[in-house]
Amino acid sequence: MNTLVRTFLATALLCLLAGCAQTGMPLPPSLELPRPPSDLRAARKGNSVTLTWTEPTLTTDRESVRYLGPTQMCRSAESEMTSCGNPVGTLPPPSTQPRSRSKSKQSPAAPQTFTDTIPSGSLSDSPEAEFTYAVEVLNRSARGAGLSNRVKVPAIRNLPAPEDLAAELTGDGVVLTWTSTAEPAARSGLQFRYRIYRRDESTGKDTVAGEVPLAATGATRYLDAIEWEKIYSYWITAVSIITRTDGEVQIEGNDSPLVRVVAHDVFPPAVPAGLQAVFSGEGQKPFIDLIWAPVANADLAGYNVYRREGNRSAIKVNKELVKTPSYRDEAVISDKTYIYSVSAVDVRGNESAHSEEAAESVP
Repeated sequence: MNTLVRTFLATALLCLLAGCAQTGMPLPPSLELPRPPSDLRAARKGNSVTLTWTEPTLTTDRESVRYLGPTQMCRSAESEMTSCGNPVGTLPPPSTQPRSRSKSKQSPAAPQTFTDTIPSGSLSDSPEAEFTYAVEVLNRSARGAGLSNRVKVPAIRNLPAPEDLAAELTGDGVVLTWTSTAEPAARSGLQFRYRIYRRDESTGKDTVAGEVPLAATGATRYLDAIEWEKIYSYWITAVSIITRTDGEVQIEGNDSPLVRVVAHDVFPPAVPAGLQAVFSGEGQKPFIDLIWAPVANADLAGYNVYRREGNRSAIKVNKELVKTPSYRDEAVISDKTYIYSVSAVDVRGNESAHSEEAAESVP
């Protein structure tokens, strides 16, 4: 029995060493082809298209990527793209390869960007024309598994930005002026407008201050209401608006030169109008009531009331700003004639000129 057991064990060992337990063909070595990106995005500004995507972390064999080669950027004027053809650009292999970035499997994939400049001669006046973009990530042997997802970008030709943008500070805000480009011949599904940007220099925040349709060639004006005591920068871009059955696409052109405005308020409110003076006092202490039309400035703080007699200079009679468009003067004496005027004052202390005068006599 012991001899049979030893013979069986020896036979089993020889079988294992000889590969008797192999049940299939040996697997071929991995080609280490990076999986094509599936999150490619594109954004166009003027003639520049910025592509963004995530660097692959897996191969087509679902193995972790150990080495990456260059990445090719592909652009085509055809609606279908099956191969890269002549790349419009190539990114070199990353300086830090995936295997050495981190041993943690939770390491995030690296975002990638590339900016393509479209030749002006390749652009179109048709709102239907498009470019198709894709990227292809290669391995270290310059072989790839195919193109990423495709993205479409309108190929419309942008209008130029104004070169003569100017800004003037007024009491109502910043007045922007520029010379407008005449709108091209009408095309179905295509419109143009100017978009005005404002940057608050204290925060660095950019805001769309407004939009203006293209008009006939000539001077264009836009008033921007602002907060005082700030510094602003302005610029303008022409926007192409393409309307399609699946929605609206807007493509901004290049930006105009910036103009800078220091919004220091040195502008007084409007001069009060409609001043009237009325005496009252029979059977009681005499006084003169003043009323006038309210001033509509948003930053109004109040009013000052001035009084004079004869040819004397006017003297302010209120100690604090009058908050409403009325005032009662009780410091009057019989047999006197008083001449009044009022002014408006804003929250920064800017005072308007005096109103037209109103006279009233005390019996």
